[in-house]
Amino acid sequence: MKKLLLIAAALIVWLIFGMIMAGSPVVAAAETADATDQLAVEEIMDRLVQRFGAADFSADFSQESTLAALDIRDTATGRVWIKHPGRMRWEYATPEIHAIITDGKTLWIYRPEDRQVIIGDALAYFGDGKGASFLSNIRLIPEAFTVSVAPPAGEGLHTLRLVPHRKQLDLNEIYLNIDKATFDIVGVLTINAYDDQTRLDFKNINFSNDIDENLFHFQAPAGTDVLKLEEGE
Repeated sequence: MKKLLLIAAALIVWLIFGMIMAGSPVVAAAETADATDQLAVEEIMDRLVQRFGAADFSADFSQESTLAALDIRDTATGRVWIKHPGRMRWEYATPEIHAIITDGKTLWIYRPEDRQVIIGDALAYFGDGKGASFLSNIRLIPEAFTVSVAPPAGEGLHTLRLVPHRKQLDLNEIYLNIDKATFDIVGVLTINAYDDQTRLDFKNINFSNDIDENLFHFQAPAGTDVLKLEEGE
């Protein structure tokens, strides 16, 4: 279980493996958007920028991660804090306590029960919008992805399909579920080239401009083992 959660953390959260199952409406999304859909994309993106571009936020999350080749599925819950630009703190409460923290430059994965922190380069894991990094700067979406409208994943939702401009094994496509009434992002699904999926659902979203900057830095407690996370691990 620890290995699976570490994979999901370091690749982050593959914000995102399982929001949809094979044959669901979102998987059947069209490869390209027509002119009408493209207009809708622009309108939806404008509303997302208005909603997420001006304030920081926190939310409770639930995560379901699936490794397709091994037929392994795992779940987790916790809370996330996002501060623009590029700063995130994911605190996992179940099934075991650990935290993923970045100030936009450095990545820390802290496991208090193991008395261990793993340190890596944030850009290696969150660059080009990977690992939900677009949540900390919503304007990254059109810069890093081709965006189209997908069939809605549920009633009262807009669903957008994001395909990275640059092909990569660890990120094939992302689906955003957006509440039509509030334009809150309530769900994110990420799928990689191996059909591994991570689904994140958000609730109790709270927008605030006074999230403590110290949340996005980490100082290892005395006696903590410090390990280096190499790119590609």
